Amino acid sequence: MRVLGVDPGSAVTGFGVVEGRPGAFRYVTAGCIRTTPVETAPERLQRIHSGLLRVIDEHLPVIVSLERHFVARNPQSAFRIGEVRAMAMLAAAQRSLPVREYPPNQVKLAIAAFGHADKTQMKNVVRRTLGLGPELELADDAADALALAICDLSRARPLRLRDAVERPARRETHP
Repeated sequence: MRVLGVDPGSAVTGFGVVEGRPGAFRYVTAGCIRTTPVETAPERLQRIHSGLLRVIDEHLPVIVSLERHFVARNPQSAFRIGEVRAMAMLAAAQRSLPVREYPPNQVKLAIAAFGHADKTQMKNVVRRTLGLGPELELADDAADALALAICDLSRARPLRLRDAVERPARRETHP
């Protein structure tokens, strides 16, 4: 099974694709969709949305694993992250993919066996889990996205075979 993990952010959205099953993971790809401060909010969201669609179309995941953020200190940041999460959900829906959401502490617990692991610990565990050498440059946001994909695969909640193999044809919608 192939999973796309998405770490949403309005400046940098990380993505990572992993395939396998519990205990047997294979790295497929990872990277970041970066926006610029000169872009308007709608332009940033469009760039993120179209970037995620490209990743989905190229790597054909069967599930999108999305980080569920809890941001209470800065409401404006929470709104921005919510907008990016919506773009990820929309991209998944447009390709008929289910979305599974995980809070950061649950991902950290599943990957590092410690719910408060820091970014360096998480990146090291992701590298070890996927057998990635130091020659592969791995941004923090991409490592977080790979951790989401690994977390989803570790949970071993299989899709029904029909959902994993068949994707319904895209339907044209008219207003």
